[in-house]
Amino acid sequence: MSEVVRRSEAVTAPADVLSDLQRFEAVVLQQLQQVGLPDNRVFVDVTERQVMLNNLPGVLAGLDSDTLGRSHYISKMIAAAAVGLFDAALNYLWDELVGELRRRVSGFDLAYFYDIAGGTSELRKHLKTEEDLSRIDDSSLLRATHEIGLLTDIGFQRLDHVRYMRNHASAAHPNQVELTGLDLAQWLQVCIKQVITTPPDHVTARTGRLLANLKKARLDGAALREAAVFFDQLPTDRADTLGNGLFGLYVDPSRTPASADNIRLLWPELWPFLSEDTRLGYGLRCARAGANLDHGPAAAARELLELVDGVAYLPQELRAAELDAALDTLMAIHNALNNFYNEGAPARQIEVLVGERGDVPTAVARKYTRTLVEVFLGNGYGVSFVAGPIYRRLLEQLEPQEARRALRAFTDVRISSLLWTDSARRQWWALLEILESKLTRRSDRELLAAIRVFPGTPDQLRSDTAIMKLAASGMSPSSP
Repeated sequence: MSEVVRRSEAVTAPADVLSDLQRFEAVVLQQLQQVGLPDNRVFVDVTERQVMLNNLPGVLAGLDSDTLGRSHYISKMIAAAAVGLFDAALNYLWDELVGELRRRVSGFDLAYFYDIAGGTSELRKHLKTEEDLSRIDDSSLLRATHEIGLLTDIGFQRLDHVRYMRNHASAAHPNQVELTGLDLAQWLQVCIKQVITTPPDHVTARTGRLLANLKKARLDGAALREAAVFFDQLPTDRADTLGNGLFGLYVDPSRTPASADNIRLLWPELWPFLSEDTRLGYGLRCARAGANLDHGPAAAARELLELVDGVAYLPQELRAAELDAALDTLMAIHNALNNFYNEGAPARQIEVLVGERGDVPTAVARKYTRTLVEVFLGNGYGVSFVAGPIYRRLLEQLEPQEARRALRAFTDVRISSLLWTDSARRQWWALLEILESKLTRRSDRELLAAIRVFPGTPDQLRSDTAIMKLAASGMSPSSP
């Protein structure tokens, strides 16, 4: 640790260093003036740089020498910040974060991660090696690492905020946002504490060992009993994620006979702990594989459903599978560049699939409502001007049961993470106006009233015990 302290002390900002920075700035500005380029608002004020540099020793103190030695983008971040290019510094910080997340994923289980990140999209077929991690966009990288347990709820929310600022306040995109030295120091600390130095939690570590073991050889009775005890201790969301991973491994044509046997032995033990949404999702994946003439994966998916008497979770109509695919396409475009222009086509397809009366198949009702709320709230920077009117029409078609789910969307960490932005907050209040006339139950109207008088901001609703109690009491897990 003494080596870390000595290294940290080396980045302090004595007066002579600040003087050198001021002289460097003056020389560069003079050159810009001589060639006729703009010279205003190029560099951040030296005092802000000093704030950043003075905070570095404490922020970096928790990193060991090996981690410091590989953190090239942190070096570039500090260099950019020192000369006054804070927007570029934030970009380098994000590059360091993405690199660390990819490193952690590679050390965990790539196939498992790809099943969660790629899901049922066409992209999943192209995700095989470590090099393919670059195909995963930043938003999906954060979401999937959170779902498999490599990021905590708090870590996901804070890093998603850094991602938002990187997209809208860094050199990655034109902007007029002013960053401070304290901003950069705090975001660096968030990345270090939430990603670089935080070990996987107990559930994630055991999941990793289980995945590694089931691929090596057939599990014996003791290992199966240990796994059954482990499943009983899993939170529902983590059980769902593990189920998705095992499902993906089983339907993969490249699976080994040993891993297939192990999954067949584990599946009945895990099934009781999976949510209804997840079970319905397996039926949809089976139907989609059949519709795409992927006969091998379709047969494998049906085997798992038959193994647990889950054939009833297969959809009754192909429209449900088509709507599920359309929702995936919409979310992929929503999280990509130029989403404001490109969301119109998938939004119109969804409007056609649900029809004039908003007839949503039960199998995708929860996913439909959650997706519709998320795209209506926007990405924190606004809402698609092409698809916005469609989203409003679809929300106005919701039935009372779907409206109840939409009202409780703030309980989802990803929705809550959006609600700190002004744009999403405006959309949130508009959403409540749309839902008000659809809420028929007393518990729903009481929750709506409590939300409206809540003294905090909408992103804080999820942290309020009374609000969460109202939300839970009015919507049991068995609700249709």
